[in-house]
Amino acid sequence: MNGNLFVVVAPSGAGKTSLVSKLLEGDHNIKLSVSFTTRAPREGEEPGRDYHFVSRATFEAMIAAGDFLEHAEVYGNYYGTSRKWIEAELAGDHDVLLEIDYQGAQQVRGLFPTMVGIFILPPSFAELRRRLEGRGKDSAEAVEKRMASARQEISHVLEFEYIIVNERFEAALTDLVSVVRAARVSRAQQRLRLPKLLSEFR
Repeated sequence: MNGNLFVVVAPSGAGKTSLVSKLLEGDHNIKLSVSFTTRAPREGEEPGRDYHFVSRATFEAMIAAGDFLEHAEVYGNYYGTSRKWIEAELAGDHDVLLEIDYQGAQQVRGLFPTMVGIFILPPSFAELRRRLEGRGKDSAEAVEKRMASARQEISHVLEFEYIIVNERFEAALTDLVSVVRAARVSRAQQRLRLPKLLSEFR
């Protein structure tokens, strides 16, 4: 596997999706993994771009066949990452990025110990609440559920190699880009990419 596997985790409202979108706009060698899900498409979502939408029966058949790198059931719907697609992209020298939760990250690390784990933190608990309420998408009850989920998610933050606090978006984006660039010039990656050059100096 020549590519890097980046796994980005964050509580809802921390700004993960916006940061990842900007990263992908500026770096075309990273491919975003599109998850499979059993939930219905939301307005504006496109099959194959946002998710691969499948039936529950199809998803469970894929579980049985070992098709998923990781999968979980969240609020009554399944979500999963295609194992074959990830392996093919990494073997083809592409970097791959996953946006998943901490439980999915734990499953992925069991299969890919060299994955690069990145956790996006909000600057404070109060700011996370302000962002969630400011979106106007959720009821007060839903916001409380997301805040409780954030506490659980953030309790696993030290399982990740890199922790980025998204207080100012541009600074957080610079940090994210820096992590990606550093991973590409790590000893492990350069050993794979530069054997001919290194052999010239032996």
